[in-house]
Amino acid sequence: MVHERIGIPWSEIRLERSPRGKPYLAASLKVGPDSIPEPPSWSFNLSHQGDYTVLAAEQGMQVGVDIMKVTMPGSSSVPEFFRIMTRQFTAYEWSVIQSSSLEHQQLAAFYRHWALKESFIKAIGTGLGFNLQRVEFHLSPEPLSQKCALRQTKMLLDEEEEDNWVFEESLLDADHHVAVALGPADNRLHPSPPPPPASFMLLSFSDLIASASPLTEEDPACWDSFEMKAEAPQRQRETRASE
Repeated sequence: MVHERIGIPWSEIRLERSPRGKPYLAASLKVGPDSIPEPPSWSFNLSHQGDYTVLAAEQGMQVGVDIMKVTMPGSSSVPEFFRIMTRQFTAYEWSVIQSSSLEHQQLAAFYRHWALKESFIKAIGTGLGFNLQRVEFHLSPEPLSQKCALRQTKMLLDEEEEDNWVFEESLLDADHHVAVALGPADNRLHPSPPPPPASFMLLSFSDLIASASPLTEEDPACWDSFEMKAEAPQRQRETRASE
């Protein structure tokens, strides 16, 4: 994205972290004559879970993205899992999450709310120290779709609706929900309206590296070290179950 959309050569791409730890693009954009104002900087964010890694980016706005896969809790029942997570949602949000009599639908609503909260936290770059009960989401009445992103969901921050923030929600497939938070940049007094909703483009690993060039020489020892790592416990359990 940085190379193809922004036009920065691979060798000049430089990432740094904000004081709060959020990565950002540090390479300067190419600008024209001095009379032309510098264009707004790009913000980006990444998330991965389940079968996908997602990237969202926008110019002149704060961006956060989170993907969640609807899955059963690994070590507890759904009621016990919800009890452990009680403090992460408001009473209103819990009423929405638990409104269905089916556990799978309750989990889908839970992960949808969680993705929304994570997308906002990642956009502002505060980390997990943020009190998640300060934000409350009122979901769009329309069902989520793989065809287009919905923008009707609203956020309340400290019980006040935040009109400057937009949340795009979509499905990558039946089990993977994505939320993208778009908010005004800290240094812009008059934020621009967000662009029209966009769908995610599915890319393979080969697509991602098709135009890439190595920044450093290859070190075979890195791959050898990676191969020696143990499989994740969940992957090991799935492998045993299939034998």
